[in-house]
Amino acid sequence: MCAISGIIELKRNPDVLEKMILTMLRRGPDDAGIYECGPCCLLHTRLAVIDPEGGHQPMLLEWEGERYSLVYNGELYNTRELRAELEALGHHFATHSDTEVVLHAFVQWKEDCLEKFNGIFAFGVWAEKQGRLFVARDRMGVKPFFYKLHEQGFLFASEIKTILAYPTVRAELDADGVGQILLLGPGRTPGSGVLKDIRELEPGCCGWYAHGKFQARRYWKLRDREHQDSFGDTVEMVRWLVQDSIRRQMVSDVPIGTFLSGGLDSSIISAVVAEELGKRGETLKTFSVDYENNDRYFVPGKFQPNSDGHYIRMMTRKLESEHHWTVLTPEQLVEAMETATVARDLPGMADVDFSLLAFCGDIRKEVTVALSGECADEIFGGYPWYRDPEVRDRDGFPWAQNTLQRAKLLHPQLAAHLDPVEFVGERYRQTLLESDILPGTPQTERRMKEMVNLNYRWFMQTLLDRKDRMSMYHGLEVRVPFCDYRIAEYLYAVPWEFKDHRGKEKGLLRQAMTGLLPEEVLWRKKSPYPKTYDPKYLELVREELDHLLEASQAPIWQIVDRSALEDLVSSEYAWPWYGQLMKLPQTIAFMLQVNIWLTKYKISVI
Repeated sequence: MCAISGIIELKRNPDVLEKMILTMLRRGPDDAGIYECGPCCLLHTRLAVIDPEGGHQPMLLEWEGERYSLVYNGELYNTRELRAELEALGHHFATHSDTEVVLHAFVQWKEDCLEKFNGIFAFGVWAEKQGRLFVARDRMGVKPFFYKLHEQGFLFASEIKTILAYPTVRAELDADGVGQILLLGPGRTPGSGVLKDIRELEPGCCGWYAHGKFQARRYWKLRDREHQDSFGDTVEMVRWLVQDSIRRQMVSDVPIGTFLSGGLDSSIISAVVAEELGKRGETLKTFSVDYENNDRYFVPGKFQPNSDGHYIRMMTRKLESEHHWTVLTPEQLVEAMETATVARDLPGMADVDFSLLAFCGDIRKEVTVALSGECADEIFGGYPWYRDPEVRDRDGFPWAQNTLQRAKLLHPQLAAHLDPVEFVGERYRQTLLESDILPGTPQTERRMKEMVNLNYRWFMQTLLDRKDRMSMYHGLEVRVPFCDYRIAEYLYAVPWEFKDHRGKEKGLLRQAMTGLLPEEVLWRKKSPYPKTYDPKYLELVREELDHLLEASQAPIWQIVDRSALEDLVSSEYAWPWYGQLMKLPQTIAFMLQVNIWLTKYKISVI
């Protein structure tokens, strides 16, 4: 994986390029490259995973009288098939890298190449004689792509911090941005970069930029269709799709490992990878995170009914893996708060981010690539809000049923110009309208497809943001096999009755993996990413909040009502702030992140 950036039709000099490259080095510590041609400058830093010697970027190719230059961040999982198809059409390759395949595929098929790619990617291609830039992002949104139309030119980058490094770009937060942070955060509207005029190319979208204009289009979305497979055939197809995706995503010229939580999704991935490595005589490295004193303070709840340790040990024994534990203290979580905010460029999921950042740092000491179980819950219907009628049938985003409580935190001057219920409601309703559903679909089935689209467009993107930024900050490439678009396409049409097999969350997936995992793990009730239950963590973030409340000039007071934030420390809302894990300690930490973000990025509230 890598970091990419581009400066099109804007002034530049060596100092500007150096400042931008410096923001990209953590994502790509192995190599750096710059290509300049007239109005275009492309920047790249590389984490070498495939063909370390042959994948230097920007990569150039002359084809049929045109000169193309590419910067690419990603991994293709059907490289071999595409290379063979292109060779049959007369293309010749000098390396074994998927980067070269992407470039040849683009010059052969232009933007239609996206229909052929199975992978995670964000890239830009400059066509020199045409004087225009093509950009694209993968279907599921695994790899990031931000951009800004600026001073009659165009800036793009893997991360917001690189765009902000351009000298005339200002970090500004308007009322819409405040709404993103306080009413939706850590989620954000698809396409929004939160800061004024900074946008994100949405998943499944591509576009052309030339002469001050950018035109984007959606080349992929979830489409409904009649599902004609029997339950038995569906089980077999799911088993094949999931295992094929995992095996494809094992391709690497550097060491790989797997996240292992003891839950269904990471256990499936670990079992398949261990089997494949075993055929080569290799041992899988597995990685788990835990927290000091969690065995003492863990309290079962609706969203986290049991702790993970027992199941992790069961899986490591079965897999005979080389297992590595990361055990974090409350103090380490608080210490990582600022770094995690900078890594994400935005306030994130509080200690869920902080712990993942530290965890990925430990994993990177052992491997360069790791496979993780994100996105199965969105696709297979694993979250509680899929199965809890109280939440499922309510208007509003099911992972954030707290708009009125959030609204109390708005600074009075902002509250006078921002209608919180309408701000959130309009985005929710628009997403429902975008859901592709066949006419005549029964109401329950219709609602489930709406839920899948809501989760794909919103909640899943927040988790993918978290995983990408926290891992790439340490130069660790994390792949997410359940995010294979083929799985998403197939499962979208599968009826809820199948997905809810045996009345169990992800029942279809469990049935499909029968025989692969121990029964106790296979049918274990879903448990989310682990968090700390040590009361010391709440004590520490409260102390930090007390210091913030004493700082009368802190930038957060431009957008947050001080008295409302004071009330927060003595409140526990009926619903988590966001998702399943962000309760009172995490909500306080999120507010601390907001102030860190405003301070570190010197953001002007306008």
